[in-house]
Amino acid sequence: MKTLIILAHPNLAQSKVNRALAHAASQVEEVTVRDLYALYPHGNIDVLVEQAALLDADHIVLQFPMYWYSTPALLKEWQDQVLTHGWAYGSKGKALVGKTISFAVSVGSPETDYQSGQCQEHSVEDLLLPLKMTAKYTNLIYTDTFVTGGAFTMTEEEVGEQAHIYKDYLQNKGANHDR
Repeated sequence: MKTLIILAHPNLAQSKVNRALAHAASQVEEVTVRDLYALYPHGNIDVLVEQAALLDADHIVLQFPMYWYSTPALLKEWQDQVLTHGWAYGSKGKALVGKTISFAVSVGSPETDYQSGQCQEHSVEDLLLPLKMTAKYTNLIYTDTFVTGGAFTMTEEEVGEQAHIYKDYLQNKGANHDR
């Protein structure tokens, strides 16, 4: 199974978590990591190249740090530009039918803060509802979310452990898809 990771971090060089996760992902067979901010530093997205990358994948992962309960700006722009009417949705927009999608999201606060009665009041899954609905609308099959909580306070050892878990997660995605 070919997995395409759409990585969106505005400052990956300064990121402990997403940089480590992306590096771990790049070591998994049949995984391609596309770093949107490195590819499109001025925001000029090559729609045809991005659509071709999606067509070549069986499984898509959107990997990003949560910014203001949403995605970084370039990932939203990527969605607006790449997931076009007549290609990804609409009566003739069937390019992504049968492909699966998951999200790899990092949050600064501990994941336990993301629940009813806690400071964030909603789960990470709840906050991803717009992405889940976009997936559904564009004929993608949402599978799950890989959450890294507490990114602001993780030690290097914890980051390394999380990167290892992410690598296993991606390897298992391929094994589960092929069954």
